[in-house]
Amino acid sequence: MAGTITQVGTLDPRVRRTRLMLHDGLWSLLEKKEFDKISVQDIAEAAELNRATFYDHYSDKFALLECMVGSRFGELLERRGVRFSGCDGALRAIVLGVCDYITSVPGAACGGGRQLEGHMETAVIAVVRKMLLDGMKRHVRVEGEPAMAMSDAMVASAVSWAIYGACKEWLHTAGRCEAEEIVGKIEGLVVGMLRGTGS
Repeated sequence: MAGTITQVGTLDPRVRRTRLMLHDGLWSLLEKKEFDKISVQDIAEAAELNRATFYDHYSDKFALLECMVGSRFGELLERRGVRFSGCDGALRAIVLGVCDYITSVPGAACGGGRQLEGHMETAVIAVVRKMLLDGMKRHVRVEGEPAMAMSDAMVASAVSWAIYGACKEWLHTAGRCEAEEIVGKIEGLVVGMLRGTGS
């Protein structure tokens, strides 16, 4: 059964425990070397499991990485009580969550290898997109409020990519400012997209 970007907490306790062991094993390896140089055997050994058990849960190390990143990022937002309700404060919390998470991933600030960066991007964007879509579905339009020019799915996709891209650019900026300083600028960049002001 291939891994998916779902929170591990929603799984059967035995499956959850095994996946957490694999997540922790991969995380500890990322603190020592680039993702490109980590093998499935390395991950299985770090998790104190065998390769067959690894393949019972994930199709490859990329599926594990996306699941680990998506799960840990989702849990960070959950711990902070971040929900997208359409208000600017919620958007700010999401942007700050992305900044905080990507700086916490071992090796991410120095590039971490092309494989790590691409799969981390996919997982974080998926979590942000889902959160935005869930919030947009709950948003009740006031009478007279203009309909969005694009579908909610298209807007959520564009905004999640924009947030991640801006946060990633900030991460790789030499002498970057604190996350709290850049969050307002990124929020300002994407808030118009969410308001659906396009024609």
